[in-house]
Amino acid sequence: MSKHIHILGICGTFMGGLALIARQMGYRVSGSDANVYPPMSTQLQASGITLHEGYDDSILDLKPDLVIVGNAMSRGVPVIEALLNSNIPYTSGPQWLGDNLLRDRWVVAVSGTHGKTTTASLLAWMLEEAGLQPGFLIGGVTTNFGVSARLGQAPFFVIEADEYDTAFFDKRSKFLHYHPRTLILNNLEFDHADIFDSLQDIQKQFHHVLRVVPSLGQVIYPHNVPAIDEVLARGLWAQSETFGAKPSAQWQFQWLDQARGSFKVTHEDDEWSGKTPLSGDYNLSNALAAIIAARHVGVSPENSIAALATFKNTKRRQELIADVGGIKVIDDFAHHPTAIRLTLEGLKTSHRSSRLVLVIEPRSNTMRMGIHANALGAATSIADQCYWLRANNMGFELTSDLVGGQVFDDVDLLVARLVAELAPTDVVVCMSNGDFQGFKDKLVQALKDTYE
Repeated sequence: MSKHIHILGICGTFMGGLALIARQMGYRVSGSDANVYPPMSTQLQASGITLHEGYDDSILDLKPDLVIVGNAMSRGVPVIEALLNSNIPYTSGPQWLGDNLLRDRWVVAVSGTHGKTTTASLLAWMLEEAGLQPGFLIGGVTTNFGVSARLGQAPFFVIEADEYDTAFFDKRSKFLHYHPRTLILNNLEFDHADIFDSLQDIQKQFHHVLRVVPSLGQVIYPHNVPAIDEVLARGLWAQSETFGAKPSAQWQFQWLDQARGSFKVTHEDDEWSGKTPLSGDYNLSNALAAIIAARHVGVSPENSIAALATFKNTKRRQELIADVGGIKVIDDFAHHPTAIRLTLEGLKTSHRSSRLVLVIEPRSNTMRMGIHANALGAATSIADQCYWLRANNMGFELTSDLVGGQVFDDVDLLVARLVAELAPTDVVVCMSNGDFQGFKDKLVQALKDTYE
């Protein structure tokens, strides 16, 4: 009988993806989570994975050979206390992945504060279109593949390399377990204030991951970003490539016609042009980082740029979820002031004739703590109109004077106000890293009731 693995926190994107990969590797997999719900629950069940709701200690009656502990678990949770008192082996998700799969693969890792999911999805698609059938584990459901993870064919494995901590018993960043041969370091800002005290704390983790990139590997990073340059100054032993919009970068990108998605890429004496459905400088920058990484594993820039034309962005990354009565509703995951600003700039460019209406829920741990509170007004000012939905357990006073726009505590009142004020050709951008308290479904239904 195959080895039985039980995963605690299985409905999270990373742990759910890991479960799918373990199943494809031939393990018998079960899992539990506080809330078992679609789409991850249906995706897992369709793969033959048994799910359990809650974290009571009876889970261990299943007598798994190994328990993989998600980083949402903490001391005091009944199953954790029972696990520690038992002789059942346990490990973290990143550790298990590194030991059982990644050690035999050419790992292409995408790190940074913003854009990891989009860049990793782009990269996986470029390798797929080149016929390499890569494995991947990405923090979102990739539209081109329809899943967030797969085992794929050796040797290449694309992974979204998160700097968040590994588990309650391992406070190192997840990406330290991946041992990448090709590493994209996309950007670096202060985030995750619930586990890091400062930008310097985060930089230390990035320095640690640079220490394990082999000398024949490659580190790909944006040109002239002080926070990244400070990390690199501590030591860079691998080959490297820089990218950016300025001629001083080794690889440069330039829009030819952003409204139509046409662009060009230059490197030394070479130049390539192409088209992309993505908008904004930051997305073109993401695409260029992926092009360079794909080149490092043997895919030509011509082939990667051709793949861009058929790329469909990950769910919840500028995803059009409804078009009702001429009003477009877009879902986006941005939850850091920089990502919010860059996303709005791109959408403003691609919807020049529309009014851009932003609805935002500051829900991430860092957001709710108020770490970025003073930057939110400027980040959201690009929108023509802004509405805020107060998240639960806010650690600061979210007021109109502080952030601009109107602040709501009630989802139904917010939906009613929007339906009364929206007009055809408006573009509504919904930003939250959670379920938005059911807001999106309610808004779309209210628009249908009004216009259809």
